[in-house]
Parts: sequence; C-alpha cells; structure tokens
Amino acid sequence: MWKPDRDSKKALYHQIADHLEQRISYGEFPPGSLLPSERKLAEQLGVNRSTVIMAFAELRSMGIIDSRTGSGTSVSTTKWGATPRHTPNWSRYAEGGNFLPNLPFMRRIREALIQQPSLVDFASGELAADLAPTEEIAKIMSEFQYPSYLGYDNPQGSIPLRQALVDYLENYREIRTSESSILITSGSQQSLYLITQCLLSPGDAVAIEDPSYCYSLPMFQSAGIRLFRLPVDSQGAQPEEIRSLFQKHRIKMVFLNPNFQNPTGTMLSDERRRQLLDIASELGLPIVEDDPYSLTAYDGKPPSPLKASDAAGSIIYIGSFSKIAASGLRIGWMVAPHSIVKRLSDARQQMDFGLSVIPQQVAAQFLQSSLFVPHLDRLRMELRFRRDLTIETLNKELPNALLHTIPDGGLHLWYKLNSTIQDGKLLEETIRRGVVFVPGSVYGSDPGFVRFTFARPRMEDIERGISLFGEAFRKLHD
Repeated sequence: MWKPDRDSKKALYHQIADHLEQRISYGEFPPGSLLPSERKLAEQLGVNRSTVIMAFAELRSMGIIDSRTGSGTSVSTTKWGATPRHTPNWSRYAEGGNFLPNLPFMRRIREALIQQPSLVDFASGELAADLAPTEEIAKIMSEFQYPSYLGYDNPQGSIPLRQALVDYLENYREIRTSESSILITSGSQQSLYLITQCLLSPGDAVAIEDPSYCYSLPMFQSAGIRLFRLPVDSQGAQPEEIRSLFQKHRIKMVFLNPNFQNPTGTMLSDERRRQLLDIASELGLPIVEDDPYSLTAYDGKPPSPLKASDAAGSIIYIGSFSKIAASGLRIGWMVAPHSIVKRLSDARQQMDFGLSVIPQQVAAQFLQSSLFVPHLDRLRMELRFRRDLTIETLNKELPNALLHTIPDGGLHLWYKLNSTIQDGKLLEETIRRGVVFVPGSVYGSDPGFVRFTFARPRMEDIERGISLFGEAFRKLHD
C-alpha cells in the first residue's frame, strides 16, 4: 500500500494530495464517488489527521473534490468533464452480482494485515515463510529445464504433475487412481468452487461440519446452496445425523474434513469412518473429502483418508500443497470419477484456460525428488514445537480457556473462552494491540470460540502475540 515518503523534501500533505489526484484521474475514484474519511485515511497512511485535512483542502482549492457536512468528501462531478448522470454508479455494481463478498470479519482481518504488516498473525491459515521449502524449491527451479512450448496446457492439468500425483497418492495416501481421474486446481478453495458451481444447483441442500471452514466461504451462499450442520465432537462429525438430514432436507452432498479438522483439530474415529462410508453407500450420497493436513501428522504416521476405503466410489477427494509446502505455488488436486473430472475441466477451461505450466512442473519435480521427505520431517517437528509453545502460553495467559482437543497434526487450535465478549469488540481490541485471530463465529460456531493458527506467526512472536491477546481479553472481560 502506498505511503508518503517522510524523507522527501515535498510536504506530506502535498504528497497525499498528488497521490489522490492521480488515483482520481485514473478512474479509481470516479466523479461523485466518496473518498475515505479523514480519520480512516490518516490511519491507512500513518499520518496525523491534520495532514489529511490539509491534503483535502488542497484538492478542494483545485475543484477536484467537494465536502459537505454529514455527507463526507466526494470527487467533483464537474472537474473531470463528467456529470452524475453520465457516471456509472460503481458502488451499486460493487454491491451487486451473484458472488458474495467475504464475511465482514474476514475482510476486517485482511484489511488489518495489509495496513499493519507487523501484526502477530494467528489468523492466516498458511505456513510461515521459514516453514516453507524455500531452499528446496529454489534448488529445483535453478535446475529446471523450461519447456520449449509455453502455451495453454491441458485444462485437466499438466500430465507430468498428474503422473507424479498418481505415485504420491498411492505411496502417501493409500489411494489408487489414474491420471485421467485427477484434476489439477489452484488449491482446495477452487476445487470447492468448481463443485458448488458445476455439480450443484441453487436450492440444493448439503451437509457440512459444525463448526466448519466451509462456513467462512460465501461461495456456498453465492451458489444458492442450503447448508445443514453435522455436529463435531471429540471424535469428529456424527454420521447418524446424515440420515436425518437426508430424510428431512434431501441433502445432495456431504462436505467433510475428517483428518485434523479445521478449525477444531479433531480426527474422525475409525468407527465413525465405517458408519459414514456405509451410510453414503446406502443412500448413494457423494462425500467431498478435503484432506489438506494429513501429512502434517506430528508422529510421522499420517491417518488414512476416507478415499482409501472407498469401495463404492462415493468420495471426491481434494488435496493441496498449501498446508504442506507453499500456498504461493497455487497447486491443488481433485480425485473424482472421470465423468466429473471432464465436467469440471471444461468449466475450468472457460474460467482461465488452465494453470501456469511452470509451477505445475516444479511441484511435480518436488514430489518426486529426494527433498520432499526431509522437508516433511522438518515441517512436522517445527509444527509440533509451535503447537506446544502456543498451548503452554495460552494456559499461562488464559487459564480458564478450554482447548477443544490437542491436535496430533494440522495448523490450528480451537478454544472456548467462556466469555460473553462480542467477537467484533475482541477482534478490534486485539488489532489495536498488535495481534489478530479468527473469531469462531466465522466457522458457524456460537460466540466465545476462537481459532489460533500457530503455523503462521514467526516462532519468536508466538509468546508475545498470545500475551497481547490475553491483555485484550482481560481488558474487555474485567
């Protein structure tokens, strides 16, 4: 984000005025549109409000903006040769469309992280930079033989990567499949998006875990899908609820994250796995299994996916590089019946003509290299240490908070704070103090739950961040 240069000889308010004038001339703020308030702009730019007031005064003197008491500051409708009736109502467009924006809490978290990069980040569900295989990927790329043709690739995904995934899935996930049954995506979220858009219709009912990462994704509501809850306890989702939901609501699909579930960290028990597969087979009900965390199992013994026991062919299996290597590679995959892969590949081609061939080939080489297993071993050791440090610090700072379960893998901890503090107030107070987390209500839970991602902060920031969270909580709780 642009910030004024404090070492420049030009006054700060002049820099701000010039920057705003440029953005207005580029059409980022069309004639008649509202500018950010003086207070908000001052916070974003890290200056005093008086500096912004002077910048606005400069722009008003040139006729570029207009200010009215109670209405805020807007771009002039005459300075740029435009009139309101010729200017599109961009605000209405931004608020329209079928694809809903992110949840307000998620937008606030993203905004805070952009404005304050120094925040201790317990919110972002990804690996810290020092946990990613940066050196390994750099080594592979330095030796990488770039293909002679860099045109559009197969919309189903690079053949070398799909071939590498056939071996990976059999060796690491006990899943036997063929390259024709694999679709490469940009990650689990794109896989879910394709499924909701192509395999379901508005008004269809699906079952998701409660709480669930899926609640944080407005894509379900955007597609007009009705969501029904499967309660999660210490043994994972409760399969018998599926029969009831099928009878009452004719659910068409079940979405599950059975291994180190996000956000609770729970594992679906062996008995419930058997029940789940029996029920799905009996009802002819598809299950979408999202399995991003299994290889993070701290003991080096990843739990088997449901797909490994899927004799009836009921499961669409989703995996990703994001939680075990690097989210920036944007590599995910889906294992599904060939007819489904063809349908979703066609949709993907309409969206973006497929992914870049280069990261796909880098990922294929990494999976097949001698660097992959040592990276996983180091990742598991580091994650376990961070988990233990986070729990220890939380026990010290918030002795009355209840941990749902001590996860044996994954990136998250799920806590009940035993408090009636509003999620929004707690989030704002923690941001003011320099730390950010995800309120549990984002995942469909009742107020008072929080998710901490211990894989994202730097190791040296974990204790400080939890201490700041504790200060914020005690201030509002007392």
